[in-house]
Amino acid sequence: MAIVRPSRARRTDWLEAASLLVGAQQPLPARAAHVETRTVAREARDLHMGAAILALAALADSGLEHYRGSYHNPGMYAPIATGGLSLAASLFGLADDRARRHPLRDIGYALSAGVGVAGLCFHVYNVTKRPGGLSWHNLFYGAPVGAPIALTLAGLLGRSAEAVRELRDDERREAGRALGALVSAGLLGTVGEAALLHFRGAFHNPAMTLPVSLPPLSAALLASAVAKPTPKRRALTAMLLKATAALGFLGVGFHAFGVARNMGGWRNWSQNILNGPPLPAPPSFTGLAFAGLAALKLMDDKS
Repeated sequence: MAIVRPSRARRTDWLEAASLLVGAQQPLPARAAHVETRTVAREARDLHMGAAILALAALADSGLEHYRGSYHNPGMYAPIATGGLSLAASLFGLADDRARRHPLRDIGYALSAGVGVAGLCFHVYNVTKRPGGLSWHNLFYGAPVGAPIALTLAGLLGRSAEAVRELRDDERREAGRALGALVSAGLLGTVGEAALLHFRGAFHNPAMTLPVSLPPLSAALLASAVAKPTPKRRALTAMLLKATAALGFLGVGFHAFGVARNMGGWRNWSQNILNGPPLPAPPSFTGLAFAGLAALKLMDDKS
């Protein structure tokens, strides 16, 4: 049976909800006793799936880009290790039906989030140390500034999945709103990275406008649902998030076509994969869309 609290207590402070999602612990018996199996099988699974997709995208993207850079800095191995760790933790979480968090998964996700932030700092330094400093040319051809944040988002979504396993019924809505705000911001950041690289490509293909139009609309509607989670807003947002998830897979196809257009096509795959559009990048939208759908389910009082 759901626990009913006074109306004032239900208006949980957003900072408290956010701290709960990223890993604030409470004694397991007190928390796990209120968790139903359906919660673990649905919202937590969606979040683990989103974290797995983001971790795989970050792992593959950093692996290709850092291979192209010959791993000249030992720190370039860090996202490979933590991306693999986060992916393994997410797959473990998908297979785990227990209504409690696992400390080893928590550690793996925390490491991924930290390495992503460190990678952002390294990439900003890489851009600004070039001749001309912070310029369009260096943003286009230097280390991709926003790419490491995919690893951070994978870690945060994984930590959120662990926290969702132990949510009480009266905590679901506020936790969903905090998660929705995180996903909305993550979508906008991913759009910014896509916009920069597609602008470099002069939007020569009309389809290149899709990643800078559909995901921002999804992010805006998700933010609106966070502010006022009405059934109509949740339904419309869910529809656009599903379209955004499909766009991530569609983007891989377009990027594969972009690789084929280079000299030698896929017969010269070892060079063209490095020089063509990044194949692992578009699924970041898919991973975030899965997390957004989980947030909407948590915001639904009838869940």
